[in-house]
Amino acid sequence: MSEARLTNLTVESPSRTIAVRARESKGNDGKSEQRPGLVWLGGFKSDMVGSKALALDAWAEEHGRACLRFDYSGHGESGGNFKDGTIGLWLEEAVAVYSGFARGPQVLIGSSMGGWLALLLAQRLAALKDAAPLAGMVLIAPAVDFTEELMWKGFPDAIKREIEDKGFWTRPSDYSPEGYPITRQLIEEGRNHLMLGGLIEPGCPVHILQGVQDRDVPWRHAVELVSRFSRDDVVLTLIKDGDHRLSRPEDIERLLNAVKEF
Repeated sequence: MSEARLTNLTVESPSRTIAVRARESKGNDGKSEQRPGLVWLGGFKSDMVGSKALALDAWAEEHGRACLRFDYSGHGESGGNFKDGTIGLWLEEAVAVYSGFARGPQVLIGSSMGGWLALLLAQRLAALKDAAPLAGMVLIAPAVDFTEELMWKGFPDAIKREIEDKGFWTRPSDYSPEGYPITRQLIEEGRNHLMLGGLIEPGCPVHILQGVQDRDVPWRHAVELVSRFSRDDVVLTLIKDGDHRLSRPEDIERLLNAVKEF
């Protein structure tokens, strides 16, 4: 597999450098440009070189499809401090990367927090002129409204007080020995982007993959999300023995099959 081209994109206000890996579509049948490209939106504190992202990139290379991956500020190869990040800041970066690199129809693939950002991105794109259209969306354990529904509302009073007084609380994690800082600004700014209080219209068909054994994003959260879609087709696949990451070989196969639908 050849490595996708690495480039940097500067996003202003505040200025930060975003690392982007863009694979161009290729093919000799004259149809490669018509096949939707793939856009990967990773999760909270994850990066663009995880197993799912690399599997998508490898599949795209094999089939001559474009594939766009990037790291949010404070993540992976991008600049910035993770503790400065907010949903709005990372959404701005997603819009900038999509607008700068996506050409022709695209399939958004969002994992965990990336699922929330994918839906927010779709809203932004609908208001932009000349933005590449969406052909579909695949969401993996979509953590829509997670800062409020899956964090703040479930935190005991002691943790809420620590966040309010200290400005952050370090959340233990199975994926990071040092844990993750949950900041007050992450929680408060996240309230500007909540979606579960109304109807959601991504403007394209959606396929959701959700593990029933997911301890971070309960499967009932995905069911609630599905109930919010007003017009667009949505398919929910519940994986009985699946966890949050859904990165086993059989999970990767399900992911690729879902992408192939578009």
